Amino acid sequence: MEYDDMLDRAASETPTIDEPADRLDVPDPAVREEGNETVVENFQSLCDALGRDPDHVLQFLQREVGTSAHIDESGRARLTGSFDADRLGNATDEYAEQFVRCPECGLPDTRLEEEGGATLLRCEACGARSATGDE
Repeated sequence: MEYDDMLDRAASETPTIDEPADRLDVPDPAVREEGNETVVENFQSLCDALGRDPDHVLQFLQREVGTSAHIDESGRARLTGSFDADRLGNATDEYAEQFVRCPECGLPDTRLEEEGGATLLRCEACGARSATGDE
């Protein structure tokens, strides 16, 4: 049997391995308009899923969509202006890429650390440390 034939046979008999399910399951923002504000009803559950401080997430969202915001007594984010769920969902996804997922291994097993005035992303899975660009 030729090498290429053996290789084809081995490839055809090898079971397909499915990709593992994404462990970072962040819900889509549940938004509604209230006067001149956009309220993110599930902001606290978004922060819980990301494993990050709500103030840090809110600060990023403010910069990303270019507005002011605050967290109300119910834990909802209130952004000045009108923003749809897609725009806020994209901003949340960008936050996860910059501040949650490890740039080396892609896993969400990270934590933020302050060192010398810089914010670093430290991966608990692979041990990588990287700058977040948060200034």
